[in-house]
Amino acid sequence: MIPWLNPDDDADPFPNVGTALEDPNGLLAAGGSLQPERLLSAYRQGIFPWFEDGQPILWWSPNPRMALKPNELYLSRSLKKVIRRETYRCTINRAFDRVIAACSQPREDQDGTWITSSMAQAYQALHKLGHAHSIEVWLDEQLVGGLYGISIGQVFFGESMFSLQSNASKVGFAFLCEQLTHWDYQLIDCQVESEHLNSLGAATIERQSFIEKLNLLCGNSPSSEAWEAL
Repeated sequence: MIPWLNPDDDADPFPNVGTALEDPNGLLAAGGSLQPERLLSAYRQGIFPWFEDGQPILWWSPNPRMALKPNELYLSRSLKKVIRRETYRCTINRAFDRVIAACSQPREDQDGTWITSSMAQAYQALHKLGHAHSIEVWLDEQLVGGLYGISIGQVFFGESMFSLQSNASKVGFAFLCEQLTHWDYQLIDCQVESEHLNSLGAATIERQSFIEKLNLLCGNSPSSEAWEAL
């Protein structure tokens, strides 16, 4: 059995991430709320929510963890060509609600989505408070890709991305890494391993090492110009 968090007390502490289950990998706790205080506390501790409609809020801290240093992004030769052509235009925080709505659409290999209406509302609240941000990728005036996540200190916690055109999400991720490097961010949390993220240079690290990095970096300050809308 996993611990149950009090939904009426956002100060109710998370259990130590070392107690997370091995199967399913990283399941740590259930319950609680999606209030900004609870969510920000979770991210600082290397914990994130992930659940579907009909389930309680489930909290995860998998081991190992997928992460990337923004300045170590790998760009293939073909992706560099796409970026140089400037087919796509990238912006910041211009269409957060549209990005999260697009990310919440079921994928071809999935029956449903983990971005429930309550999750979308929670991240929209964090966006209004200045903690959640989006990258938009445009083809002319059409939104064809993007991603969103949470910023704390010098860490960007990636949540989801979408792509409606070839390479659109990769272009958006490359744009994000360029901006984060310029703003002196030190780490992108990619949560769990995927072939897509591997191709961009992300790698797995042990959970304890990841937590130690968060303890150091979440209290630091990025560049003062970070997240100015572009």
